Amino acid sequence: MTSRKVVVLGYGMAGSRLAEEIRRRDPGARTVELTVIGAEREAAYNRVLLSSVLAGTMKPESVRLHDEDWAGRHEVDLRTGVTAVRIDRSRRVVQLSDGATVEYDALVLAAGADPWIPPTEGLRFDDGSLAPGVVTFRTLEDCDRILSAARVGAPVAVLGGGLLGLEAARGLAGRGNLVTVVHPPDHLMERQLDAEGGRVLARTLGELGIDFRLGTTAARYLPGDGLKLADDSHVQADLVVVSAGVRASTALAVHAGLAVDRGVLVDDALRTSDGRVHAIGDCAQHPGTVSGLVQPAWEQAEVLADLLTGTDTSVRYRGTTVLTRLKARGVDLAAFGDAQACQDEAGTEVVSVSDAGRGRYGRIVVRENKIAGAILLGAPEVAATVTQLYDRSTPLPDDRLGLLMGRGAPGGSAPVAASPADLPASAVVCRCNTVSKGKLVEAWRSGATTVPGLARATRATTGCGSCTDAVCGIADWLTTTA
Repeated sequence: MTSRKVVVLGYGMAGSRLAEEIRRRDPGARTVELTVIGAEREAAYNRVLLSSVLAGTMKPESVRLHDEDWAGRHEVDLRTGVTAVRIDRSRRVVQLSDGATVEYDALVLAAGADPWIPPTEGLRFDDGSLAPGVVTFRTLEDCDRILSAARVGAPVAVLGGGLLGLEAARGLAGRGNLVTVVHPPDHLMERQLDAEGGRVLARTLGELGIDFRLGTTAARYLPGDGLKLADDSHVQADLVVVSAGVRASTALAVHAGLAVDRGVLVDDALRTSDGRVHAIGDCAQHPGTVSGLVQPAWEQAEVLADLLTGTDTSVRYRGTTVLTRLKARGVDLAAFGDAQACQDEAGTEVVSVSDAGRGRYGRIVVRENKIAGAILLGAPEVAATVTQLYDRSTPLPDDRLGLLMGRGAPGGSAPVAASPADLPASAVVCRCNTVSKGKLVEAWRSGATTVPGLARATRATTGCGSCTDAVCGIADWLTTTA
């Protein structure tokens, strides 16, 4: 059987996972001749865990997804430190920055996204390069730059109060820097949190040494001094970390004549407007996907691997239900679903509890007696139960407030899962890799009797890392019961 030439443009979290999934289905390279092109020179790494590298809780080598011999062992033509400069769709050829060309039968765009730089005077030179003292937060190289420039005790400004910006701010504050976050909206993480949730989060992070300037923008960067804000106030900073969002990398697709909106448009088979060209991850735009998160990219990789290898040509990607977690030491935040819906929407019930002084906030949105969305801050046990109810679409107890307070309700409500033994086998423990408690138990009984072993067998803990405590708890429980 003649193998297909599949070329993947991008060796980040989406492209590397696709390569893994293709070889998982085609281990002998009988079906697919695979080439992967990566702009960064180093091996693929888990971008989600960069905040842990910045915080000093993980070393750069510990976030690597592959070792240096991975490509050779799996018969992958991996080319790093090179980029695609042109796609010739009529000839099915990709031209690379080193002058080489690569032919394809199927092409996959997995180029990710680029940091967005606000139009603040002085942040960039006319040629687009960043001014001295200004660093983005997107790559391992960015981490190196930040850590080299952020002297202990030095003032640092972070532009952006979204997920990644807050993780960077918490990591730097934990290292002893004086951190100020500048965020144009009136509250933090406005894409995931309502106003009260954002206010409680700001107070919690404020107690960890982070200052906030909300509802204003940076008007001018003054090297060596800091930022002048639009409200005429000033933020002293020796270093400015830009984490104000990303934009899908679409220039190559636009030049190739593919249909592009905010990202490269794809259908449920992850095909672009050219059926031989696919797109996954942050550069792709699918109606059921939230960009910037790892779970959709990895689910797309599994679907596309089935299609490209012929393992299952009927499979389709229908979108991903995403749970957002803030990976900041000392803060436990989960948000998912339609969490910001209003009480006055037809058929919608909203219940919330705020305890800002103790850093706790809970909000659940209920439709048809089921969880439609939730925000849970400072209540990890409640978050575990509410997430289970959401994942399983389980009818709720009558006492909604009791659920948010972590109490069982009269008449038989779902109790908080206080231990791994309380979790049903179907409970999803690692959302990034869709690993249930049952899969972990099965892997344990097959010989993976340590947390690292479970990670290798199931990939649990290898995504955002937020499930690590739960996996450790299950491993401890299995040790005593197996």
